[in-house]
Amino acid sequence: MLEQLTLYLHKLSPYSQKAELALIEANAPYKGYQIDVFNKPEWFVSKVNPVGKVPTVAYGGPNVAPDDPSPSSTKIAESNVILEFLADLYPDSGLLPKDPVSRAKVRSFVDANTKHFEDPLYGFIAGRGSYEDVLNGVEFIQGLLGEGGDFAVGDHYTIADACISPHLARLMVITEADSGKFAVGMGSKLGEELKAPKFAKFMKYADRVLERPSLKQTFDKEGVTTFFKTFYART
Repeated sequence: MLEQLTLYLHKLSPYSQKAELALIEANAPYKGYQIDVFNKPEWFVSKVNPVGKVPTVAYGGPNVAPDDPSPSSTKIAESNVILEFLADLYPDSGLLPKDPVSRAKVRSFVDANTKHFEDPLYGFIAGRGSYEDVLNGVEFIQGLLGEGGDFAVGDHYTIADACISPHLARLMVITEADSGKFAVGMGSKLGEELKAPKFAKFMKYADRVLERPSLKQTFDKEGVTTFFKTFYART
């Protein structure tokens, strides 16, 4: 029998969404507890994560209320570490393939997402990079997508898909709403560039994962759009 699992998250955080996607895709029982990252409760910092970051998982220990965490539960932080933990915890979920080569490909995809897609995307949103940097990242990720499979690696949803999906959703938000600290119109221009035939494989993949029920269940599009428009307001 599996131990209790509590996910501390913020509904607008793409990193929290990664973990929640994996839990839902694994059909895993869990308690989700929202943390106000701009006004973190003292107990969260003292008893769950001294750095105050979400997502954080509390695993094991007594089945207590999330806002009264037990010291006997194991606390696990960092979204990609949590993804690996969940894949190990639910080996029959397929979150990590059993084949060693496929497992290595999944881990390589997760690493590439961080370096080549995630970093350029949020740099662009924050006004520190160009949309060309994002397109270069898209092209790199597209080169990792296999032939014939619906997902990042093969024909089954893995932590690779959970890792990139929240960022794909936010990519679509900035191209549709042109919201970010970049120059006016650059988000829309990025969206137009992504319609080019050279990015068709990437966009088909993005459409597939963004249509999954788990994504729709965990993504507050309106909230993210509003957040980008206010937090990254142009001056």
